[in-house]
Amino acid sequence: MGELIGLVAVSAPFLMVLGIVWIGSQKKLEEKRIAATAEMSSEKAAQYAAHTAELEQRVRVLERIITDRGYDVATQIEALRDARRVEDDNNGVPLGLESRERV
Repeated sequence: MGELIGLVAVSAPFLMVLGIVWIGSQKKLEEKRIAATAEMSSEKAAQYAAHTAELEQRVRVLERIITDRGYDVATQIEALRDARRVEDDNNGVPLGLESRERV
């Protein structure tokens, strides 16, 4: 029993030093992991901000197209297409058949 107490008394300081070193290395590794995660998060945040800015710019362009009579032009084009369809229906000749009859 006395030998066991002596063994514990001699090995305890070494085990304490090893424990302190191990805890210190684990702490450094954890700090590096946290720093790397923060860096990756900031990079992703920057990418999201750039993507959001790009989407906002596209929305501004679309709003400008709609408000600068672009929407009216599209409506007028569709109205002309509809008028041509009605005109062709009144003639009784479907589109594209005139060229076939001449051949």
